[in-house]
Amino acid sequence: MATYRTILVGTDGSASSLGAVSSAASLAAATGADLILACAYSPMRERDRNAAADVLGDLSYKVTGSTPADDALRAARERAVAAGARAIELAAEEGDAVDVLVSLAGRRGADLVVVGNRGLNSLAGRLLGSVPSGVSQRAGCDVLIVHTTSGR
Repeated sequence: MATYRTILVGTDGSASSLGAVSSAASLAAATGADLILACAYSPMRERDRNAAADVLGDLSYKVTGSTPADDALRAARERAVAAGARAIELAAEEGDAVDVLVSLAGRRGADLVVVGNRGLNSLAGRLLGSVPSGVSQRAGCDVLIVHTTSGR
């Protein structure tokens, strides 16, 4: 079995992705690996940003820029700490989830990328591709697809 020194796990704050975080954190705790929690985000168009500001006022920062990704990463960090991970790094990057995860894995020298299986069993996932399938095809390291959904 391979020894992992750096484990990267993708999260978007969903229950499925937090399940993947728990699995990755448990593995990092068991092997003493560093854990990188990663979240990709898309910038909000100016029109949408202005509409959010009109509706939300001073709270509009909660839905613009990297704030939603930062919130997802804070929740993931709590989950990772609870699972026993010790060396945890957070990474919020603008871009497509697959591109961000593959790029981060390469730049940070990850030995393993962990993602949840959400998207593999959906019609859209089969036709358009999904994060788990895209990462597994493009990553230059091992990929663990954690069973986080019922698959129905």
